[in-house]
Amino acid sequence: MSNEYLKKGAYTAFFTIASVQTFAATPVDFSDLVEKVSPAVVSVNVVKKLSEEELLQQQIPEILKRFFGNQVVIPQKQVPQEKTGYGSAFFIGKDGYLLTNHHVIENASKVTIMLNDRRELDATVVGSDARTDVALLKVDGKNFPELRTGNVDNLKVGEPVLAIGSPFGFDYSASAGIVSAKMRNMHGEATVPFIQTDAALNPGNSGGPLFNQKGEVVGVNSRIFSGTGGYMGLSFSIPIDVAMDVADQLKKNGKVTRAYLGVSLQEIDRTLAEAYKLPKPEGSLITQVTQGSPADKAGLKSGDVILKLNGVPILSTVELFASLNRAVPGQTLNFEILRDDKRQNKSATLTTAPDDTPANSPNTAKPNAGPVLGVSIRNLAPTEMERLDTKGGVLIQDVRAGGIAATAGIMPGDVIIQINNSEIKDSEQLIKVVSELKKGSVARVTLIRQGARGIVGMRIS
Repeated sequence: MSNEYLKKGAYTAFFTIASVQTFAATPVDFSDLVEKVSPAVVSVNVVKKLSEEELLQQQIPEILKRFFGNQVVIPQKQVPQEKTGYGSAFFIGKDGYLLTNHHVIENASKVTIMLNDRRELDATVVGSDARTDVALLKVDGKNFPELRTGNVDNLKVGEPVLAIGSPFGFDYSASAGIVSAKMRNMHGEATVPFIQTDAALNPGNSGGPLFNQKGEVVGVNSRIFSGTGGYMGLSFSIPIDVAMDVADQLKKNGKVTRAYLGVSLQEIDRTLAEAYKLPKPEGSLITQVTQGSPADKAGLKSGDVILKLNGVPILSTVELFASLNRAVPGQTLNFEILRDDKRQNKSATLTTAPDDTPANSPNTAKPNAGPVLGVSIRNLAPTEMERLDTKGGVLIQDVRAGGIAATAGIMPGDVIIQINNSEIKDSEQLIKVVSELKKGSVARVTLIRQGARGIVGMRIS
């Protein structure tokens, strides 16, 4: 190969790299888009009445609280007062319907919107859904500027996005960024597969639109992840298809009806994938099946791994939740599951979701020593079993650092109810089952933590 060719190749490579770097450093110009879509974005001002407790707390001088605490004498009767809040919203129809967040208008006594021409209009709350954090507003009038909605499925990680809203009350502020991730769960929330971006969102941006480069709304800006209350590079938006589905139901019925399967699910991690002999972490693990639910009637069980839904592979629990949230009551779903190392097919017909009922945590009592796992344990009292809806179980009271249980992520307060296919009724059975596990194997431990059931992989060393 000649030196001349090498020089030419090196020059070409350098030119290509330089071009990529120059392109990457060039910001996206959203100026035309901002001018086009801003008229359909509004500021939301909310008036909320202070509760009596909030009012009393506000009227206690901080210096008195510091010195006298609860001994400060407060008048019994107070004149009702109000507080104000703010957020953002946007028109989804020329007939005056707007989308915003539930938390923006929650407990509001009065809602007012301000258009970009400074006009103020009183708004009516048509309906609101706390689980998805979506609310539908309506103002009187017609021929309002309407925003187009985009296809969230076509949204790509790394794609530029634009947010418009009223951070800290500064209306019509634009901020831009990229899509950082899709289908994010927030602290175990399963209702919304959030779009994560690095667009700067702050208090007041809530309820505003997230745009793609075509000027289509792809999300409703909902929350930030912050240790200070301000923007720290992690912002989350509700996918527009989820928000529009909620809005349509609120418009038609005044409430949101969801389909119900009756299972608790968790992700498959590397250790659990090995325990279930899966080639990689995939699928979704059923940790609990509600008695009498569609899942129970379909024959689904705790410990099953859902691998496919209607023939489509399930890569993660978040993906499965997104599919289940799009289902409707009366719809029949076909599942391919993994049970006892064998694949099976199950069908479940969904019903209407009931209200959620959280479980309570167990109390404490006298411990028994557990010599195998590196834990201190005790049996559950009958009242605790009734409270946790279980026929047995062993409470973990202490975990030795570096032990088998600690390495598996088992913590004090956990209640072990099953190991592999063996139900754990008491501490004696726990010790017996663990003593029969082979060294180097990975056991599936089903437990209850803070009222919720889960499964961890425990490697026996």
